[in-house]
Parts: sequence; structure tokens; C-alpha cells
Amino acid sequence: MFPLSASKISKAALSVLLAGVLVLSACSSDSKENSDPSTSPAASPAASAAATKAPAKEKVDGGEIVTAYLSDPQGFIRLWATTTTSSEVTELVFSYLYKVNENQDIVPDLATGLPVFSDDKLTMTVKIRKDAKFTDGTPLTADDVVFTYNVALSPDYTGPRKGTFSELSKVEKTDDATIVFTFKTPFAGYIDIFPYNILPKHLLKDVPVKEMDKSEFYKKPVGSGPYKLVEWKTGQYLTFTRNDSYYAGKPAIEKITSKIVPDANAMMAQLQTGEINVIGVPADQLSVIEQYVKTSGKLKLQKGIVTTSYSFIGWNMTNPLFTDKKVRQALTMSIDRQGIIDGVAEGQGKIMHGQTVPSYWSYSDNLPKFAFDVEKAKKTFEEAGWKDTNGDGVLDKDGKKFEFEMQVNQGNKIREKAVTVIQQQLKKVGITVNIRVVEGSAFTKNFQEKKFESIYYAWNITGDPNPKGLWHSTEIEHGLNTVSYKNPEVDKLIDEDLKSFDKNKRKELLGKVDAILAEDQPYTFLYTPTTIMAYPSNLEGYNPLRDSLKEVEKWYFTK
Repeated sequence: MFPLSASKISKAALSVLLAGVLVLSACSSDSKENSDPSTSPAASPAASAAATKAPAKEKVDGGEIVTAYLSDPQGFIRLWATTTTSSEVTELVFSYLYKVNENQDIVPDLATGLPVFSDDKLTMTVKIRKDAKFTDGTPLTADDVVFTYNVALSPDYTGPRKGTFSELSKVEKTDDATIVFTFKTPFAGYIDIFPYNILPKHLLKDVPVKEMDKSEFYKKPVGSGPYKLVEWKTGQYLTFTRNDSYYAGKPAIEKITSKIVPDANAMMAQLQTGEINVIGVPADQLSVIEQYVKTSGKLKLQKGIVTTSYSFIGWNMTNPLFTDKKVRQALTMSIDRQGIIDGVAEGQGKIMHGQTVPSYWSYSDNLPKFAFDVEKAKKTFEEAGWKDTNGDGVLDKDGKKFEFEMQVNQGNKIREKAVTVIQQQLKKVGITVNIRVVEGSAFTKNFQEKKFESIYYAWNITGDPNPKGLWHSTEIEHGLNTVSYKNPEVDKLIDEDLKSFDKNKRKELLGKVDAILAEDQPYTFLYTPTTIMAYPSNLEGYNPLRDSLKEVEKWYFTK
């Protein structure tokens, strides 16, 4: 499981997540609609014989994609960066051994085929292509792959992905195109070590690992991907131009501009003025944008894109308010999640009861569920010792009122609206929620550094379904288990799953993990959304199953 936070505007539609999550799927619709108003019905075969066949659309070499993010990316080394924004811009600039498609299967990027395992599953061999180059002209070889993974294995690497590589013992090359990965034990979650950009050894070999995320390269990368970074003006924009020597062929789209626009409504305004031409449309803006699409003819919409994202409220369990699982269960029962989906996200989502999105093969609906039930929530709070003893309308226990802060990222209007709804709903059961809207970069930093009481966040989940990175107790100190969740049984099941290559056995083990997490409610799992993307009416080549800039190197304009 490779979690990425959903901070891009396309994930704003997630009310996120995510996400995960998020990005992250059973949603309100499984259909893929293309509501391009400029597309006329096909001509009838019975039409006049003199009818002229419409000419094929001519592919244009060049053009510019302009998209937008709520905040700047963290940087261009995925070992340290955790936001969706960071992952998307990194994929423009770098190549990977493998990428993950919409079915969560690995597909070769630099690799020339699928990995080959030894009989004991302790070694895995990957062969790479010989024609890839970094944009400074240096060939990419097995040395660069070994260097990248040895950064992850270094004791000086203490970044948030450390746990992903805990079962990896060493990485070596046998020749310039062959790499052998050696594991400590059979590791079924090997897929999750692949979504990391391959770094240039010749440029980074003298940079200490502990300083790499603060190095000039982190913000001024040299990669081997379809595009190269031209300029990054913090808080304003990033510009990319195509890599003419990209091994898979020069992309048709010449330039990509990613603007930093810290407000979703402002993004939609710029979409209508033509300042942005590719963007995710938040559900609460859909009717407005649909009308613009119909009247302008300049855009087309792709609706119902299933995501692997989910939004959630994270409860920081180092806070005494949230240590009792009865309290966390009661909090979930106090929140009308379907009401948020219908009233805030325009129906674009489905309630989540656990941490696995429905599109995954490991998904199970056989989980403890805490449906919206105010009276039951009040009774559960009372069982946990929380009562309104002085009649002021606020629950209290041992002289302490049930009051806490909930953080949400600035600019994501759906999330901001959702948090307001949650505040009102919790007030009805006697809980005071103080909303804190935080600028995007600071919001992400607060989450990673556990500087929150509760937080409205989201994950975009890709890769293997094992959730070690989020829920194993070893991920609390430096990983993404930022709510500090600890359950020895969950740790045991996660570890056992990672050693099993039997899919049926894994489904059973992961189902048990999900059931315990659903019972413990370290998050209030909210919902998994669908995404709506807006594209120029003359853009072709995009994959209707994918959102954002995924596979942008295959896109092209027509005339």
C-alpha cells in the first residue's frame, strides 16, 4: 500500500481523499461518461450517398497543458515527499522501474519485463532497458537503480517511507542492465518498493543521505522522464517542457504549467477564463462547469472516474480525549456521513466503513459498522464516562470538557464545508469542535509531525493492499502512522500477510486487519469519491479511467 495524500484540486472533489487515499472504488456510479457537447451523433448509414465522411482528427505536435494545485509540492524525491502533488510532478520528470495502473497491477517503465523470483522468494531479479538517459545526457544504468534503493536502505534515511523497505536486505547489480533484490524473508508486498523515482548517481553520490531532501537537487531535479522542470516559482507555478530524448518517444504536448492556486473556487474561475485547461472539478462546482462546457464548447468533462481515495478524520491517540475506542466509535456514530456525501459532495461518493477501498481485491464488507445514530452515540459517550454534568450542553469528564481542534487544509472548499457540517453535528451530542483552516504546506507538515488533535485528511492508495505504512506500530516514529495507533494483533497480522504469496490467505489476513481497524476506529472513515476531470475539447489520448496528469506523455491536441 503506497499512500499519497490528496492535496490537488482534483482531489478536492474527493471532499477529501484522498485519496486514499486517496486517492485513492465503489462510488456512486461505476459508469464512465464523456459529456463532450461538441461531439455530434454519428452519421446514419442511410444518409445521402453524397454525404462526406468527416475527416480524421489531425494530431498536433505541441501545445500546452495548464493545471493547478492548492499548494506547492514538497520536492522531487519520492522517498521524502508524501503529497499527491509531489508524486504527480515527480512522475513528469522521472522514470521508475515499474508504475501502477488503474487495476493496481505493476507495468514496466524502465524494466523490460516483470520481476523474476527465486524458488525461495528471497531474491527478485529485474532487468532494465539500455536506452534510457537522464536529461543531462548521462545513460541510466543499473548503478542508478542500486544507488536509489541504497538511499532507502541507508541508516541515515529516516524519511516517511522507511518502513516500506524494512524487509529488503540488499540491492546489487549483476551487470549494467540487471538488478537483484534480496529480501530478509519472503515479502509479498514487494510491489510497494517500486513507485520510487530512479535517481542519478553521478549527481547525488556525494550528497549525504540525511541532507538529500534539503539539497538543491530536491527542488531542481534532473530526471529521465517525459518532461523536465524548467522553473519553479514557489507559491506561483512550475513549468515543464518535454524531454526530446525520452526513451519512450518525445511527448506530443510541448509544455506543462502547474499553477499554485490556493483556492478551489479561484481554480474554477480560471478554468472558465481559459487560464487553466486541465483540472479536477469539485462536486459542488459541477453544475456551473457543466453549463460552461455546454455554452463554450472549449472543454469536455470525464465523469465517474473511480478512485482509490478516501477521506477521513484522524484522531490523534496521544490525546487523552481519543484513547478510548468507545469514544472514537461514538464520534463516528455522531457524524452523518451520507448527509455529507449528499449535501456537500453532491452525491459523488460512497460511505467507507474501513480502510480498504472497494476496488481492491482484498476488500471486504464484513466489518463492524457504526452507522449514524445520535442517541446511540450519546449512550456510548455516557458509557465511556462523558456526561453533561452541569447542563451547559457540553460533555465533560473529571472536570474536563469535551472540546478539541480539527484542522483542515485551506482552499479545499468541499473539505471546509464538510468540517463545518461535522462541527454542527458533534455539537448536537455535546462536543465542541474548533475548526482551524491551515495553509496547504503547513497543513501537510502538521500532519506528518503529529501536530494536531484531529484532522480532516485523505489518502490516495496505490500498490499492494498491505497497510503496514499506515497502521503498523513501527510506523509511528518516522512513518505515516501519525495518529499513533498501536494494536499488537494488527502488527502480527500485517507481518504475517507480508510473508504470504497465497492470495486467498492474504485476503483472509487482510480482512481480519480491516475488521480490527473498523472496530478500533483510529480514523472515522468517511467516504470514497469519484472524480470529474475537465479537458480541452481538442485533447485526445488520455485514459478515461485515470485522473489528473496520469499518462500525460500519451496525450495530444488535434486540429
